[in-house]
Amino acid sequence: MAKRKSKADPEDLPDAPDKPKQQDDDDSGSDSDMDMVNVDFEWFDPQPAVDFHGLKTLLRQLLDVDSQLFDLSQLTDLILSQPTLGSTVKVDGNETDPYAFLTVLNLKTHKQQDSKVIQDLTTYLSRKSGPILPDLPALLAPSSQAQVGLILTERFINMPHEIVPPMYAMLLEEIAWARDASEPYNFTHYLFLSKCYSEIQSQLPSADAPRTKKAKKATEGEVFYFHPEDEVLHKHALGHGGFEYDTPVDEGASDSKRAFQELGVRPMGHLVLVDAGSFEGAVAGVKAFLSGE
Repeated sequence: MAKRKSKADPEDLPDAPDKPKQQDDDDSGSDSDMDMVNVDFEWFDPQPAVDFHGLKTLLRQLLDVDSQLFDLSQLTDLILSQPTLGSTVKVDGNETDPYAFLTVLNLKTHKQQDSKVIQDLTTYLSRKSGPILPDLPALLAPSSQAQVGLILTERFINMPHEIVPPMYAMLLEEIAWARDASEPYNFTHYLFLSKCYSEIQSQLPSADAPRTKKAKKATEGEVFYFHPEDEVLHKHALGHGGFEYDTPVDEGASDSKRAFQELGVRPMGHLVLVDAGSFEGAVAGVKAFLSGE
């Protein structure tokens, strides 16, 4: 199946602003000075020869503490086995590690092919979805005729959100090409595996906690999203929700995950189930939201 993936920015992303001029000597050491770097992002097909370690690292980040429950090498190989489907984003050419990726895996097809990592993932997702997506276990059951596409996407935390819409736009196009070529991507549903988090009070002694003008308290039950587009997907979803990881963490782990804030961060898994008929509208919604349209 032929496929186009231009090295040029598909959405013509603007460059970051140039480095600001140096302030007066009195201000030269102030916190307001920031070095801004121009970065050109490039979109590529997954490359089996160069992307294995980079994709495996991003998968470990996506699955967080539960990543140890799965054979990430086998999962990475599955992603690389379909190089005409999905995208990576890089900044220094095709031979470098990806900073972001997006792909879709047919859970039913790979499970029937006796892929252990897909069998393990399917069992895990079915168990986790019971309280939040009660219809999903039946869709993932061996007797089900549903074709569920598992959307996997992750990026480094400092990547701009504008890189996401082009990846989804290309995925839509690639799935259409795959269907035209009678490949097994005629999905009935899409399941997005993502991450969310809640904020909890710091376990650090007050002397070690960051100083702020006013202490911030965690809001009970409030959920935040590592991927802001997840909130858009909710509007097009059959259901969604967060779940606790299986792997226990040490006390104080939430403090280790925070960045320049006084509250700890407690990550959780997050699932969104979208009917195939709503997927294109969900992608359009993500583009409008992240592009500021």
